[in-house]
Amino acid sequence: MSSLNDFLMDNISNRTSLRNISNSLNSSESNLETNHKTIGNYILYLCESFAFYKICRYDIKGKKYLNSDEKYYLSDHAFKYARLGTKNMDYGRTYENIVAIELLRRGYEVYTGVLYNKEVDFVVTKQNEKIYVQVTQEIKSEKTQKREYEQLLEIRDNYPKYVVMADDFAGGNYEGIKTMNIVDFLLSKEY
Repeated sequence: MSSLNDFLMDNISNRTSLRNISNSLNSSESNLETNHKTIGNYILYLCESFAFYKICRYDIKGKKYLNSDEKYYLSDHAFKYARLGTKNMDYGRTYENIVAIELLRRGYEVYTGVLYNKEVDFVVTKQNEKIYVQVTQEIKSEKTQKREYEQLLEIRDNYPKYVVMADDFAGGNYEGIKTMNIVDFLLSKEY
């Protein structure tokens, strides 16, 4: 169980396959033998105890929910730091986790979006509201800018779209997509 916990903490905001987790744990040096059903049950227990939150995938174009490769988000990063330390810290994934937990706290239904084999970090709904959110640490290159904005630009509806980043100078609008600093986004009452 401890190996599974560590694996999930180390892979927050990554798409997760129960079979891949099982294979990874079986091939590790821990001499652990397990299968995807057992892993699924343990993850269910971790989610029911509110240690992790499972976020399902949503096909934006087909407007349907997908039952594969969910993402798991940690309820509190202090658990990860206490257990794994900060030596391999990926701030982009950490920021994504923080945004996911805040959206859930505000009562939204949160999904990861899929559009033409590209990923939108979050498709968020509450009653008749819907927003799309991309989270990144920073945008320093044209390649990163394209990656973060491109999939949002391909969504052909008029719901609000956000790119959230840790850059102190984040702000403004890029072709109708609002760019915000993560602190401003978390404190905003706008969405």
